[in-house]
Amino acid sequence: MSIAARAKLNFLLAALPPDDLARLLPHFQEVQMELGHTLYESGEQLKFLYFPTTLIASLLFVTENGSSTELAVAGREGAVGVALFMGGNSTNSRAIVQSAGDALCLPSAPMEREFERGQALQWILLRYTQALITQMAQTAVCNRHHTLDQQLCRWLLISIDRISSNKLRMTQQLIADMLGVRREGVTEAAGKLQLDGAITYSRGEITVVDRSVLEARVCECYGVVNKEYDRLLRDVQKPRQLWTARETDA
Repeated sequence: MSIAARAKLNFLLAALPPDDLARLLPHFQEVQMELGHTLYESGEQLKFLYFPTTLIASLLFVTENGSSTELAVAGREGAVGVALFMGGNSTNSRAIVQSAGDALCLPSAPMEREFERGQALQWILLRYTQALITQMAQTAVCNRHHTLDQQLCRWLLISIDRISSNKLRMTQQLIADMLGVRREGVTEAAGKLQLDGAITYSRGEITVVDRSVLEARVCECYGVVNKEYDRLLRDVQKPRQLWTARETDA
């Protein structure tokens, strides 16, 4: 598959007007990453903006003693490394691959040039960043106020929404690290979901069998995040018409 075809798999890149995307295509690098691969570490100067096409990345906050908690998840609906265009060039979070797959990475220099044009890429990335901030805030609320069972349902739904499959290659220990809880708690919560026919779990692979069970048990955080993504990014589905209208209004 060509780089241009792969770019269409990422919702943000697919939203760019053809001329804008054409300027970026020569600079994209296609990367394939396995589960657990680190995209960047806390405090590291970012060199690339990643646009997932099939992989899922987790943004984690890591404490001094090595404990970690997931802040947000990014997949084909978004990008990883937003500090690069927000002016910080680094962040206090770590990004790792939660589900193996592919991404297109864009070096900082061509990304910054296109962003500073103040055209479609800038508008789309800023809208996505606001949606990402909402996900981070809601994750903090969820971790503080909702049960582990509800958190696991939220995590599973958000994850499978970002891939074209109902299967996740993920160990219970890694899920525990993402949620910032003990593995035994995840084992118990996952066991309940398996008994009730929502998921199956075998050899590090989780399959969502009945999504409706997860949706019935998840807390309101999942809906809040989805609603905000839809509000901010629904126009991304028709970029050419939208951007033409914006230019006319200007």
